[in-house]
Order: sequence, then C-alpha cells, then structure tokens
Amino acid sequence: MCTHSLSRRAALTGAAAAVGGMAFGVPAAASGKRGLADLTYPITTAFPPFADGEEARRSAYTTIADDGYYMQEWRLVEHTGTHVDAPGHFTEGGRLSTELTPDELITPAVVVDIAAKAAENPDAQVTVADLRAFERRYAKIPRDAAVLMYSGWGVKAGSTDAYRGTDARGVLHFPGFSADACEWLLEKRHIRSLGVDTLSIDPGDSEEFPVHVTLTGADRYGLENLANLSSIPRHGATIMVGLLPFEQGSGGQARIFAMW
Repeated sequence: MCTHSLSRRAALTGAAAAVGGMAFGVPAAASGKRGLADLTYPITTAFPPFADGEEARRSAYTTIADDGYYMQEWRLVEHTGTHVDAPGHFTEGGRLSTELTPDELITPAVVVDIAAKAAENPDAQVTVADLRAFERRYAKIPRDAAVLMYSGWGVKAGSTDAYRGTDARGVLHFPGFSADACEWLLEKRHIRSLGVDTLSIDPGDSEEFPVHVTLTGADRYGLENLANLSSIPRHGATIMVGLLPFEQGSGGQARIFAMW
C-alpha cells in the first residue's frame, strides 16, 4: 500500500472523529475525558417480563454447520427488556415508533435518586417534593429533558418474582413516578421523557396507569428497564435512545447510551 493511501486514510479517520465529536457537542480531542455509560440490559430469554407469556424466545434459524452462516429467530413483545413506550402505546392516534425523531431521542437527562425510600417501601414514588428537592440540590430540570428515576431496582433483575415484587394476591410492587410528578414535569418543566429502572413508569401496584396515560397523551415517550443509572451524573448527562423503528410500533427495544 502506498504512503499516499495511508495519509488519505489517516486524514479521513481524523475528520470522521472530529465530526463525531461535534455531533454530540464534545470536542474530539477531549472526548477521552468524558463519561459514557450503557443504560441497556442485554435482550435475553431470562429477563423479567411485565406479565407471564411476554418472555422473549429465541431459536436457531440457520447454523454455520448446516447453512454456512449463523442467525437466530426471536419472538419479542415490543415492551420487553430495555425499551421505549411511544405515545401510541396508551394514546389512540398517538405517534408510533417510526415517527419519533432523532432530536427527540437525543436529549439532556437528569437522574432522580429515590433508592433510599424504595429500599424501605417497594411502592415508593417520585413525587413533586422529590423533584423540588432535586432542583434545590443540583439545578433546574432543563426543558426537553428525560427525567430518569433511579430506585436501585436493578439488583433484583436476576429474579422475575423479585423484580416484579409480586405478592400473594398477584399484585406487583415496584417504584415509579406519581401522577402528580408527571403532570408537574410536563406543565412546569416541559420535559421530553420519563424513564425508570423498573418495569413501568407507573408504580407496580397501579391499576389505571395514569402516568402512562398522561405522558403519552402529551405526545411524550417513556423509557423502561434502564440499567446502570447509578453510574451517570444526576444532572448534566445527555442520552441517546437507539430505538428500533418497528413498523406500526407501540414502542420497541432500544440501545440507550448516556454521555457527559
């Protein structure tokens, strides 16, 4: 290979790195000093679903031994694992997965930590008081932000019963947002999204799902089963939501990264 080709490749690589840095508002030279976290659980057949029968299933579709290449066939409910709830999930006529735009899916994020009270009460909720306390300690929640609840629930993800918090009557118990907090964030802070490290943005014992109804009715989306929220700053991160654009999707699996 000639030195001209090597020089051209180096120049193109450097240009691509610089463009990549600028795309996220991060100078390429400083990107190594920034933080990056994966907020996604791997898609597995063992990850706890919201309800029985919604478990992911997989089988070999082709094998290298028989076909010369390897592929799997998956059976997935759109709301299994780390995923997005599109507005159309709970709101008739709401936008679907293919209609959510990149500028909505790359957004500032804050993390509201309720792990201490969730450890004492599995039905704990993010309240307006929690949000006001957050802003007193950190800063005002920015417009178009994703507000993410960290409850520490990820330590239970290895057990379906523990992650659901199912009691003897079959009622689920895990933390979520209160309806008042959702309304306050929409009206006062004009947020883009709510996210949780549990199975639902509504608490597990909710029967009417008011947070889903209110959030999607405002043409906003939800994020559920987020991982590693303890590893990102409480204020100042940006998330990228790599939503799978299923045709007519009510939501779908997503690879979600946080940068700061």
